[in-house]
Amino acid sequence: MAVTTLTEFVSAHAEQDLRQGLFELENEKILEVNLGYDGVTAIWMKVGAMIAYTGAIRFTREGLLDQGIGNLLKKAVSGEGASLSKAEGSGKLYLADGNKRVTVLRLRGETVFINGRDLLAMETTLSRDITMMRKISAIASGGLFNVRVAGSGLVAFSTHGRALVLPVTPAQPVFTDPQATVCWSGNLKPELNSDMSLRTFLGRGSGETFQMRFVASSGNGFVVVQPFEERPMQSAGG
Repeated sequence: MAVTTLTEFVSAHAEQDLRQGLFELENEKILEVNLGYDGVTAIWMKVGAMIAYTGAIRFTREGLLDQGIGNLLKKAVSGEGASLSKAEGSGKLYLADGNKRVTVLRLRGETVFINGRDLLAMETTLSRDITMMRKISAIASGGLFNVRVAGSGLVAFSTHGRALVLPVTPAQPVFTDPQATVCWSGNLKPELNSDMSLRTFLGRGSGETFQMRFVASSGNGFVVVQPFEERPMQSAGG
């Protein structure tokens, strides 16, 4: 077992101000949000993601009607998995999602879909809309709720382990496990793909009976997967 002095421990693990901007990766699993940077005093964050903060920051949980009547039912059934809280004020905010790795993207007028349970934080300049893949969610026992994020700004999501990005072209569809799928480009519309056989009904199937099928109808796209299968997200009613 390695032994260290108190001074060495504090020095080795101290917070580092890298001055990278509003979103800064303190390490691969902790996101530092510098509220007040460049005049930005508010961001959206995953409910329960705050692990520490300094300064004057207040938190307000997103209400059911904050995104309008159209999202009322979606929020009610998606439960905690797609719930956000607004952090406002000035100071340093530290966010984490279990033991998952954090990725930060800068969108420049682009659109991405992020699994609701993997969305960690986003700028208020970005628009968002909860979407549900009904056919796939019925199979997944609890639902797969995704957030459509569009516009210009920073967005952060989390993954179990190092993410893998797979290109999708009109000639090259990609099939993924629904529970390992994290994110995909806005021009893709996933469909349910089934590989049902008598062996599956007899209990000798591969266990990969249902997949998400990504096809690019025009242009190229991408899909992000992680080396981990999430447990199905439970809805607010379940």
